[in-house]
Amino acid sequence: MLVERIYDEDLSQGAWLIGCQATKEALLIDPERDVCRYIKAASDNGLKISAVAETHIHADFLSGSHELGLATGATIYLSKYGGDDWSYKWPKTSNATIEFKGDGEKFQVGNIVVTVVHTPGHTPEHICFLVQDANQKDAIGYATGDFVFVGDLGRPDLLETAAGIKGAMEASAKQLHETCQRFIGMEDYIQIWPAHGAGSACGKALGAVPQSTVGYEKRTSPPLQLIDDQSAFTNFMLSGQPEPPLYFARMKRLNRDGVPLLESLPSPQQIDSPDELVSVASGKVVIDTRPWHKVRDGHLPNTIWSQANSDFHRYAGSFVSDDSEIVFIVEEDELDRAIRNAIRIGLDKIIGWATPKTLEHCANLETMPEVDAKEFDAIENASVLDVRRLGEYDNGRIPKSINIAHTRLLDRIGEIDSDTNWIVNCHGGSRSAAACMVLKRNGYKVTNLAGGYSSWKKYQNQCINS
Repeated sequence: MLVERIYDEDLSQGAWLIGCQATKEALLIDPERDVCRYIKAASDNGLKISAVAETHIHADFLSGSHELGLATGATIYLSKYGGDDWSYKWPKTSNATIEFKGDGEKFQVGNIVVTVVHTPGHTPEHICFLVQDANQKDAIGYATGDFVFVGDLGRPDLLETAAGIKGAMEASAKQLHETCQRFIGMEDYIQIWPAHGAGSACGKALGAVPQSTVGYEKRTSPPLQLIDDQSAFTNFMLSGQPEPPLYFARMKRLNRDGVPLLESLPSPQQIDSPDELVSVASGKVVIDTRPWHKVRDGHLPNTIWSQANSDFHRYAGSFVSDDSEIVFIVEEDELDRAIRNAIRIGLDKIIGWATPKTLEHCANLETMPEVDAKEFDAIENASVLDVRRLGEYDNGRIPKSINIAHTRLLDRIGEIDSDTNWIVNCHGGSRSAAACMVLKRNGYKVTNLAGGYSSWKKYQNQCINS
């Protein structure tokens, strides 16, 4: 048996390739939308993907299960659960081979036997996959999706906080507790193969280790130490969860109803004339991936700042709608990464791109005002918008500041007075910089606080001690 994690560092998402080397067949669990890399990984190992499986209706990326199933002819295995609201709808119009599976049901890939385990809590339809060599009596691994992570569990609040279903999260947390009681009874030696690692917004404290074991998680995972107290468990799971990016609701809907098929990655046209760049970008969303100081000192109108890294889905995903036409400012060797980051969260309308060098030759570039902690301290009666997470804000803040997490900013923009000159802060200055750009695009008057709250706090301590 071959087991390989194919990991997206930017989204902290892991798909699992599980192959039978005797029959040259493979199973791919939880693929993202750009499926060519999974086909290549299988081929590099002398395998052909004959089965695709999905643990649940994802919130943080667009699923590639349908795309991969059609590209390879593989059978797609999906959860039969979810009720009226969260059962898969897209299979009704698909030509792919699809089988719905429930708790205890099995399917086989070569000499690999996969047993489905219903694990509701993160989502009602969530299933996991217990993997066993047909020639062995014991399972080797457990593909846990967004149920069990290393050092954490999948958050149970997203149906409410991301998808807007009022009153869902407490019931989901209790359901997760019941599911964990079943998990506690599993054998310690079984390996855990989770769908996410550190940095994912699908939990609050995911470990960076790529995999674990049932026994290790039972002994060390903080929420599992509370398994004997349902109230303490549910309170722990519902507290301190980061505000989900706005794009999560769109991912849930599309992954349930149908992800548009790609067939190939977008091929936007390079714009190598400054005048043409200004013309093409007019009325479009410009996603500028340069370092902040360069964006601050010169950018096109309607620019969003979002580097092509692990911040992309939190920034662009929260600030750009899926119907927006996009122009990238990006170095050529980062273009593929930027495009993949975009299409993985449904930002498909990428009409052009230009290098930073081309942009820097454009006339009449705009700038973003920025002040340091000393300059900020001299401003009387400053209006301050804090775009950190609520937990950060509660642990210390600039007096009289208001708090809206940057990932929910556009959802709550009506709470911000458009006639006020706002100083925007986060912890270190990056989230606030991204927030300033989207607020400016929406007509607000904003200034970024360089160095953020940490710089302000340090300056206050210096003033006290001087």
